[in-house]
Formats: sequence, C-alpha cells, structure tokens
Amino acid sequence: MTPAFVPQMFERVMGCTSSELVSWLPRALPDAELATDVTGQRNVAIWIDGSMELRWNILLSRRIGSLEIPQLQVTFAYKDLHDEARYRIQKCFDLQTHRGGG
Repeated sequence: MTPAFVPQMFERVMGCTSSELVSWLPRALPDAELATDVTGQRNVAIWIDGSMELRWNILLSRRIGSLEIPQLQVTFAYKDLHDEARYRIQKCFDLQTHRGGG
C-alpha cells in the first residue's frame, strides 16, 4: 500500500482492543451504514456504491518495559469501491483511529 493507493484487501496490526476499535467506527466511517458482530470480530461498512469488511483477531499484547499495548490483526476488504473512494475512506479511517505520538 502506498500513501495514494489503497488495495482492495490488506492487513495491518493496530494497537487497540476490540472494544476500542468498535467504538471508533462511527467516527472513522461517518457516512457508512455499519453492521458490527463483536463476537464474530467482524464489521461491514456499507455505502451506496460498495462496502468494506473489517475482520480482526486478538494478538498478544506488546510489552515495552512496563508499558503493555493491546494488538489486533485487522483485515480490510473493500468491495465494489473505486481507487479514489478507497483512498478517501481509508484516509478518514486512519485519521480517526491513530493515537497520539506521530
């Protein structure tokens, strides 16, 4: 993935809990209809022209000294959305889910 291109499917590790991720979704995907299955660790965001499915798995927390950071392996799967739409959606998602520190 490059800064200007978002593939139809990719994975990333996010430093958050499942409940944090779910709580961020309305703000991160503001113009989508959201269908979340917390027990199935899955969310589908639906727009008029396509959708994005998020699936996540809980990983072991990362420890740095006394600091413990929860981790999720998150899969993003876009369907029927053109390059510009994927870029716009992902940019908003990233801005709303990044934590402080750069």
